[in-house]
Amino acid sequence: MQDSLRRFKADIFQALSHPTRIAIIELLEGGELSAGELITKLGMEQANVSQHLAVLRAKQLVVNRKAGNQVFYSVRDPILIEVLALMRSYFYKHLKEAMELLGEMDHSAAEVGR
Repeated sequence: MQDSLRRFKADIFQALSHPTRIAIIELLEGGELSAGELITKLGMEQANVSQHLAVLRAKQLVVNRKAGNQVFYSVRDPILIEVLALMRSYFYKHLKEAMELLGEMDHSAAEVGR
């Protein structure tokens, strides 16, 4: 069971392993968007965005609905938004630590140069 859960987690992270797919999820954080709106906001070719949406659909991270000739996308579960927010917090925390370390190194280098 534990191995299956790890495989499931790895599949989700693999689906999120491309910056464009993360951008799509982040754009959908505000609610449902049409494929055309996603293409415009991402500034990418339709075929490229479609490929990324296919990956997200295959892993059931986004759902779609058709209305006339438009397809609208939304995040399947808002927990995914929370996961990305936690990753953002993790990034900023470690970025802050790295910046502080660089500041200390600059300060030490300046003292040695005196």
